[in-house]
Amino acid sequence: MESQKKFPPAFSFELFPPQTPEGVEKLRLTRQQLARFNPKFFSVTFGAGGSTRERTLETVLEIQTEGHVVAPHLSCIGSTQQNIRAILEKYYEAGIRHIVALRGDLPSGMAQAGEFRYASELVAFIRQEYGSSFHIEVAAYPEYHPQARSAQADFDNFKRKIEMGASSAITQYFYNADAYFHFVELCEAAGLNIPVVPGIMPINKFSQLVRFSDTCGAEIPRWIRKKLEGYGDDSESIQAFGLDVVTGLCEQLLQAGAPGLHFYTLNSANLTSAIWQRLNLHAR
Repeated sequence: MESQKKFPPAFSFELFPPQTPEGVEKLRLTRQQLARFNPKFFSVTFGAGGSTRERTLETVLEIQTEGHVVAPHLSCIGSTQQNIRAILEKYYEAGIRHIVALRGDLPSGMAQAGEFRYASELVAFIRQEYGSSFHIEVAAYPEYHPQARSAQADFDNFKRKIEMGASSAITQYFYNADAYFHFVELCEAAGLNIPVVPGIMPINKFSQLVRFSDTCGAEIPRWIRKKLEGYGDDSESIQAFGLDVVTGLCEQLLQAGAPGLHFYTLNSANLTSAIWQRLNLHAR
């Protein structure tokens, strides 16, 4: 973890583009609440195969006009160089200089991957087209990508993204700090000298957490799973226990030298704000 301590702490919040006018208003309120914490940036997700392309763009541009740094997600699977180039051009013209470059998921019913197969190819393309104009974030998987052939193959894929020009990485969420520490040690041993920021998922609903974790390959440690199961439909107890668990995880990561935290907010400020205040981050 020594190499991570030299990076100034960066705190950021992830949002997704809303589907309804009510969702748009809710997200504006959420941003207003989270903006009080002066995050380094807000990131905005991009649906499978670009399915939220226009809504992502609208959300990104609105955040930009509010005076915040915004980092749009850009997934390349099922897309073409022409499509990706057009999106990058819009962002560049808008003054956006921060991109989260992802492979993404192939939309159901789409048989072909398109002109990009891996995020490393997207990173290489951005560097080829725009040089060092963009700060490029990539994804990291301390507990390994669910589709990885092996642990080594997954790390080799991550390494390629860095070699192609990625600036920093954000991890998939996890609840086992040792997985993150081990991943950082692998990076140090491989000479990958970039910040690897832990992704943090507040615990709101147990069924939702199980669904997300089964999809993305994040492990819910048995002791946490059993405790949450025991609360049944008692959402107040689930959230209270979740706040204790996630705040403790964040404290452990920051004390060990993690270069910040990236919160998966699910477009809600309440739990993220509570964790932030418990950590007393505004006083750092």
